[in-house]
Amino acid sequence: MSAIQLAALARTSEPHSVLRRFLALDAAVTGANALAYLAFSGPLGRFLGADAALLLAVGAFLAGYAAAVGLLAARRQPPALGVRAVVEANLAWAAVSLAALALWLTPSTAGAVWTVLQALAVAGFAVLQHMALKIRQDTVA
Repeated sequence: MSAIQLAALARTSEPHSVLRRFLALDAAVTGANALAYLAFSGPLGRFLGADAALLLAVGAFLAGYAAAVGLLAARRQPPALGVRAVVEANLAWAAVSLAALALWLTPSTAGAVWTVLQALAVAGFAVLQHMALKIRQDTVA
């Protein structure tokens, strides 16, 4: 994906804004997911074939993670080290999600589909954030 395509996707051509928008979108989606897990762990657990206690724990973790990513997105120039940490955490989350599905989770069909879709979405955020960081660094250099 070129810098122009990435800027079009972010709806801005300013490299700092592109990066901040992808971080903010990640924080918003992660936060919404966290709230759903925290507020509806029982019904979601039954639908996804997951333990409600697991969803509560995951929801609490995601709430903290979303807050941290949101704070990073709120910075005028998010530090590269922080962005790299988010990219790596997102890639790790996607890999662990797929490994958990293959190795120890026994979700419903909806749960299996959800696990794969959320892993792909999180990996997509990682790719967009990495590319935006690279473009910002190339622009500044």
